[in-house]
Amino acid sequence: MELNAELTRRELLLGSAVAALAAGATKFKLPRQDQELLEDLAHRCFLYFWEQTDPGTGIARDRAHADASEYPENGRYVGSTGATGFALTGFCIGAQRGWVPQAQARERVRATLRSYANGPVVNEHGWFYHFIDVRDGQRHTNSEVSTSDSTWLVAGALTCRQYFHEDAEIRRLASNIYERVDYRWMLNGDPYLLSHGWRPETGFIKFRYAKYCQLACMYLLGIGSRTHALSPESWYAWDRDPYEYDGFHYYGRSLLWTYQYPFAWWDFRNRRETRGLKVDWFQNSCTATRAHREFCIDLSKQFPGYSANIWGITSSAGPGGYKTWGGPPPTKNLDGTVVPCASAGSLMFVPDICMPAVRAIKEKFGAKIYQRYGFVDAFNPNTGWQAADVIGIDIGITLLSIENLLTENVWKWFMAGADGRRAFDLAGIEEI
Repeated sequence: MELNAELTRRELLLGSAVAALAAGATKFKLPRQDQELLEDLAHRCFLYFWEQTDPGTGIARDRAHADASEYPENGRYVGSTGATGFALTGFCIGAQRGWVPQAQARERVRATLRSYANGPVVNEHGWFYHFIDVRDGQRHTNSEVSTSDSTWLVAGALTCRQYFHEDAEIRRLASNIYERVDYRWMLNGDPYLLSHGWRPETGFIKFRYAKYCQLACMYLLGIGSRTHALSPESWYAWDRDPYEYDGFHYYGRSLLWTYQYPFAWWDFRNRRETRGLKVDWFQNSCTATRAHREFCIDLSKQFPGYSANIWGITSSAGPGGYKTWGGPPPTKNLDGTVVPCASAGSLMFVPDICMPAVRAIKEKFGAKIYQRYGFVDAFNPNTGWQAADVIGIDIGITLLSIENLLTENVWKWFMAGADGRRAFDLAGIEEI
């Protein structure tokens, strides 16, 4: 039996209805109070992007105080290309929901796309720096030209191209941004595998996207490119590392956010690869999330703040700065911190376990951690520590995951583009 198709002991206990849900075969029915909570949380996340995006350049700040109080001078103007990609998608959500007038959302999208297509944002062979100044788009300190962050920017631009499809300028700018990205240049001599990025001082980063991580989106965009296309073989060139935790079998040994981000735009529901291991990547994210929850429950012996409904660890703010932490397998720096976007960002996969977590975190900790922009980035129920900030990409995955759960709109908008369908066809990712 194929690894991704196995029914584990725990999955069998969930029953046929939840198994169908995890496979994306049925919509999850939310009680009214849960829907109201998610709509409130989504609106607060949207406010982050609306208020923390420079209205002139359209570049989103990397982070801000959760209560929207003034940020320190040395970090006030640090923008993030990745967060801006989420912001672009968020503007579509805000316009659709009537949180801002359509005309205002359209103009903010135009400002952002102009900055990235025409300048002042600097590009290198179509790729963008990770951190930039929100005022003028210039590189922040020694930031790298980032394969990953540029990917989220392109995904957001293509979402806007479909949502605002009647706006010729938006269509043109979004297409120009995508078509300028030189995917073959970022291969740096390898036939199939992309580099993590580039710096003008030292050249290409030596690491490649060769093992499961957030790479699904970047490779599919590259394969679907009409100007600098990757070979479809790039999709099958990276390692599919099998992993097992407490009866859960899935691919990848990565942090939870990597099972979320690419699949917030690409709709893998009821699809699988037609070659090799024939992985169902949507189901893989479902299983990885269930395994992560069990991992946190097991950690409660060491950190009693974790429980069946208070769980979630992924890259986030921490007491000593930004932390790359989580599991399984466990990273070495775990301290009992809870990261709300871990569960909230997986609502679109397994709402039966993520919705109780979002609800419990809100009910138990309340206004202390639930502020103007939603949940603070992280908090520790064992020590009382909590982040003062929210981080744009964590706000972004929360917003997109909620929208996909409630309406499936992000999936619908993004996949309406011919490039996405073309990439699926070329990579051999077909309907089950």
